[in-house]
Amino acid sequence: MEKIYIRGGQPLAGVVAVGGSKNDSVAIMAGALLVPGKTILRNVPRIRDVETLLEIFRHLGVASRFREDGALEIDATELSTTETAHDLVRQMRASFNVLGALLARYGHAEVAMPGGCDIGARPVNFHIKGLQHLGCRLRLEHGIYFGEVKRFVGANLSLEFPSAGATQHLMIAACRARGRTVIENCAVEPEIVNLAEFLNACGAHIRGAGTSTITIEGVEELHPTEFNVLPDRLQAGTYAVAAAITGGDVLIRHAVAAHSRPVLAKLQEAGIEVETAGDGIRVRRVLPRIRPTDIKTMPHPGFPTDMQQPFAALLTLAEGVSMITETVYESRFRYTTELEKLGADIRVEGRTAKITGVERLTGAPVTCTDLRGGAAVVVAALAAEGETEISGLEHLDRGYENLVAQLRGLGAHILRSSEKRAAGGLRVCSA
Repeated sequence: MEKIYIRGGQPLAGVVAVGGSKNDSVAIMAGALLVPGKTILRNVPRIRDVETLLEIFRHLGVASRFREDGALEIDATELSTTETAHDLVRQMRASFNVLGALLARYGHAEVAMPGGCDIGARPVNFHIKGLQHLGCRLRLEHGIYFGEVKRFVGANLSLEFPSAGATQHLMIAACRARGRTVIENCAVEPEIVNLAEFLNACGAHIRGAGTSTITIEGVEELHPTEFNVLPDRLQAGTYAVAAAITGGDVLIRHAVAAHSRPVLAKLQEAGIEVETAGDGIRVRRVLPRIRPTDIKTMPHPGFPTDMQQPFAALLTLAEGVSMITETVYESRFRYTTELEKLGADIRVEGRTAKITGVERLTGAPVTCTDLRGGAAVVVAALAAEGETEISGLEHLDRGYENLVAQLRGLGAHILRSSEKRAAGGLRVCSA
């Protein structure tokens, strides 16, 4: 089993480039199933979730390849089946969005209940209700959704919660519906806007993305296009917090400040200097101790649920007490037990974590409980005294591309176990 070894205490410094967004990539890739011909996507990260979705595509008969220039080419001209590889769908939640695309294009599909990180109940009822209102017949048997529709018909939909996944799924499904679809209480994340821009570039008629109401005029067919995936705002946030916790000074290239305002605002509240610098964001810590701050996760443009974990790691070293309240998922504090192994003082009650800052963290064996929990233990390990051994990398690999190399480029003392074996047991660094 692969592991990461970090000897903490080294301030991060230098320049790091943010890669393509995981969440944006998988949403646009699902949308590409609507398009006969070759879709070219640039800035798609080479991460586990992307590879899993490409495996699902290959099972469907979709040809794909990463070209020499790094762009991802997807050819969905002809599919050999509309039955997904159910074991692969169960590995990641975003794969469920292929259901709407397959139904919109072929009128029938078989897709398993989705999987992903274990962070609490993540039902797909918003997705299912929306598809049914568009005229689809769905039945669930043994964990598999069987769907049929002659053609989606436009309808007025209202989401009970502004779910990003459901918003994206219903946008994709409604693109080729007959007539107009109006979706109320939509999610407004940057990835929603970019998916709409991709679909519009393929010939769709979508208005209002980025607001709470999206209107879609169905079209008969879509055509291929070339398109750029957004920089990953969560990856950028993770690097920003890593710079802050280590007392570093890092320029995060390609990071879009407008996409990360709640995170940057909380960093400033914690006493961290943040400035927009050309093609990116500069994060610098000048205070000896981090200031405590309270966080409440909310749908965008609130503080993102996917950033409370790295931020919790930062606040373990704050000079005082901080409170984090999680309103999106009810079981998103499992990772805190791993931070406690490093010496953190965290008390969880329901959906709230009380973090009392400590003077120092110390290295210990820890594991990644989920994708963002993995980011939290990496961030904490970068500041901890001694060596930290991190397992459970299958979670971390789902969303972070070249994380070890990127952090080492900023001066971190970090190795992956495969590198240690290749170097004949090389230490992370001298004691």
